[in-house]
Amino acid sequence: MNTFEMKTAIHFGDDALGRLKEIPYKRVLVITDPFVVKSGMIDMITKPLQAGGKEFDIFCDVVPDAPVGKIAEGVKKFLQYQPEAIVAVGGGSAIDSSKAIREFALKINNYGKVGLVAIPTTSGTGSEVTSFAVVNDTEAHVKYPLISESLTADEAILDAELVRSVPPAITADTGMDVLTHAIESYVSINHNEFTSALAEKAIEICGVYLYRAYVDGNDMHARQKMHVASCLAGLSFNAAGLGITHSMAHQLGAIFHIPHGRANAMLLPHIVEYNANINKRSRSQKEYLPAVKRYSNIAHLLGLSNYNEVMSVRSLVNWIQFMQKEMNIPLTIEEMKAITPDAYFAAVDKMADMALADACTVANPRVPKKEDIVKIYTKLWSF
Repeated sequence: MNTFEMKTAIHFGDDALGRLKEIPYKRVLVITDPFVVKSGMIDMITKPLQAGGKEFDIFCDVVPDAPVGKIAEGVKKFLQYQPEAIVAVGGGSAIDSSKAIREFALKINNYGKVGLVAIPTTSGTGSEVTSFAVVNDTEAHVKYPLISESLTADEAILDAELVRSVPPAITADTGMDVLTHAIESYVSINHNEFTSALAEKAIEICGVYLYRAYVDGNDMHARQKMHVASCLAGLSFNAAGLGITHSMAHQLGAIFHIPHGRANAMLLPHIVEYNANINKRSRSQKEYLPAVKRYSNIAHLLGLSNYNEVMSVRSLVNWIQFMQKEMNIPLTIEEMKAITPDAYFAAVDKMADMALADACTVANPRVPKKEDIVKIYTKLWSF
């Protein structure tokens, strides 16, 4: 028996932030990052809270990649303030930090249920509806995915006004993160009809609206669509899982601090080729791996139909790389001048081991060996 469940109530559309007036909590701790406070964006959160008569305090010391030390500081703040709920505001790092802070604080001092309202300020991670959180051990240079139903937010608020000012580079990185989530969940060994439907819609939206949001940040229709696509993809991979694009990207982020969405975008075409076992030199075969049909379906969703499945997969790889070029995302590590070849190749062996051990690897449609991961990392350096 399979089960598909959506725990999170999702509020979206015009004035979605108005929900903060009505949340069933009197005392909340807002967890966010310094930019949200300094930019004045925090007023979009505090004003409806005040209008609803809510008491609140703010913890704004969240930093990218959710380091364990900052989470410990957040736990201390939580235990001091003792809120009825957390309102998490920010990108994936802020929401993941909030999940971990609540989880660890309740294990230390369980005084009952504490709600979690997640409000994303980027259209990328889908963290507002998932039971995942990624925390970063900065000393060991390792990212640890946490997976538990108790991490899932009770409510998510999707308001595109919060992403209006996101710069093009971040719009590109986070948008490609959405696409990666949708594609990986679609080809996951755990996909089903429900997760596939969600992934298909997210892919379709990305095909139409991602580049529009990139070239014109004030295109609020495109912004809203990508915000919804991020959530749809999050719902899909929360149930179906992901794959080695994420397993390998986690290591690039932990060791070389490549933004997560960008690392996913750079790896994705290589992983599609690997999972399909199709490349530029492939010819017609009697049988193809199961993922080939799934990738071919994705190509059709994006309007890339070709006369056979091999060409459809090749078209998908080419389209992903075209989007990278159009949005100024590097195709290779070599293009990122801050990373030297000596440093990169010295880390490949460790990254391969960590990628194989990563929780995302188990749902990948093709079972990788270490030499496969090493080969992909090597290829990623330069074409």
